[in-house]
Amino acid sequence: MAAQAEFDPDPGKAEEIAPGLRRILAPNPSPMTFRGTNTYLIGRRELALVDPGPDDPAHLSALLAAIGGARLRHILVTHSHRDHSGLVSALARATGAPVLAFGGPEAGRSAAMAELAAEGLIGGGEGTDTSFAPDRCLADGESLELEDGTMEALHTPGHMGNHLCFAWNGAIFSGDIVMGWSSSLVSPPDGDLADFYRSCARLRARPETVLYPAHGAPVADPAARIDALVAHRRGREAQILAALAEGPGTLPALTERIYHDVGRALWPAASRNLLAHLVEMSGRGLVSAEPALSPAAVFSEGQEQKSKSGGKTLLHPPGALDR
Repeated sequence: MAAQAEFDPDPGKAEEIAPGLRRILAPNPSPMTFRGTNTYLIGRRELALVDPGPDDPAHLSALLAAIGGARLRHILVTHSHRDHSGLVSALARATGAPVLAFGGPEAGRSAAMAELAAEGLIGGGEGTDTSFAPDRCLADGESLELEDGTMEALHTPGHMGNHLCFAWNGAIFSGDIVMGWSSSLVSPPDGDLADFYRSCARLRARPETVLYPAHGAPVADPAARIDALVAHRRGREAQILAALAEGPGTLPALTERIYHDVGRALWPAASRNLLAHLVEMSGRGLVSAEPALSPAAVFSEGQEQKSKSGGKTLLHPPGALDR
């Protein structure tokens, strides 16, 4: 994690981090964005840009200065949270470049998340760009020919249903699905933990040797980082099962029980992550929800888990803390 702790580039400065690749940090640091959003410029004369970042005039000026007299051919968006897509409209107007993404804010949702959304579940304030609409939708596996190499779009839902990663020249622009500085927020109905696990497995099997996330420093050992993130989530799952073995609980009660050593200011985000776990575990029969699966439900051990534990109370295992 040393590289992440030392990561502190100057906002607005275009820094070449690999041949044909520059990074410009947006001035939007926060507990959810770390130092800010990384915007990436690929190429020298014919450019592709990944994640314009937040709607900020200073960042727009920095991007236009970095583009200079080159031609911006593609504006690529990993997903439609405002810290990634907020500047899309202004940048497209200024450059004439088309916006490419998987789809709008609700694209790529699983059937389970679509059902929860239809029943009234909304996001937890992560900043969804509800008006986002790309000029062109990229399918999973679709390729773009760039000035220097081919870029492949990878549909990687989990953090958000419309999340894309982009593979290019031995690297992957990983958006918010895999980062080195923190775990990814998974908040239903936009976030889906079952999808997150599948996307992690897919990225884990890829041959690329470096990840360029939307926040924080490059990840130099993707396999090790992905393994750590999955283990982190499995540790949380074990804590949930241990808590439910002691008795049913509501989402607020379970949040307090499991995140008792985390500051209360982080509990709203923690509860969204916890809900993601409960939804995913419900799908595997490990958790039951009464009267129905929702943030207002009372959660208890599911039949599958009861048969595994034999009705015995489990000890609280150690587990990493989610963001």
